[in-house]
Amino acid sequence: MKTVVVTGISRGLGLAIAERLLLDGYRVIGLGRSIGGFAEFAQADPERAAYEQFDVSSVSEIAERVRDLNKKYKPIYGLVNNAGIGLDGVLATMHLSDIKRVLATNLVGPIALTKYVSRTMLARGEGRIVNISSIIAKTGFHGLSVYGATKAGLEGFTRSLSRELGKAKITVNCVAPGFMATEMTEVLEGEKLESIRRRAPLGLPATSDVAGAVSFLLGPDGGSTTGTVITVDGGSTA
Repeated sequence: MKTVVVTGISRGLGLAIAERLLLDGYRVIGLGRSIGGFAEFAQADPERAAYEQFDVSSVSEIAERVRDLNKKYKPIYGLVNNAGIGLDGVLATMHLSDIKRVLATNLVGPIALTKYVSRTMLARGEGRIVNISSIIAKTGFHGLSVYGATKAGLEGFTRSLSRELGKAKITVNCVAPGFMATEMTEVLEGEKLESIRRRAPLGLPATSDVAGAVSFLLGPDGGSTTGTVITVDGGSTA
């Protein structure tokens, strides 16, 4: 049974990824600031679904935390960097503290976590890393300039790291969701929501659709795919 660490598992996409990977037969170690909906899985099957409280933006604590994870759950086969925040705000009026928080959670934290987790993968000559990006990395979106910068950075990180780790049979990829049918779009109303829907000829993707792409990259069929970005957006960026 292979072990996959997934960050940001309390709700939304992270919870959907955890559910899919459990169905696929993996052991899932869920990291998050709170357990949320993952509690149901942890209670139902504690041998295969374990929760560890951690905020990925606490970058200085990541090395120690990965050491603890390796002691408890090694070997770690896969890492899904899903945790992220998108503070909506025009750059000119955003507080510097909010900018730093988005950078730490969405970019610096995942890079640091990957740094330490990949060491165990290098030692074994096997591993899968999946970073959750966003179509906003390429399309842009009003009020999300810092968020877009972090996701674009994550995609650049993915491409270069795939070349570093490829010889050790470790794949590194991104999945870039569009607007999904979650609480993200439930808060939108009227013409703004309809405009988003019209741009997606297949309709807004569900979190389970994105989780399926993650499953592919972690599974045997994804073994020759690395350094790429899989877009799941209902065709909105076609």
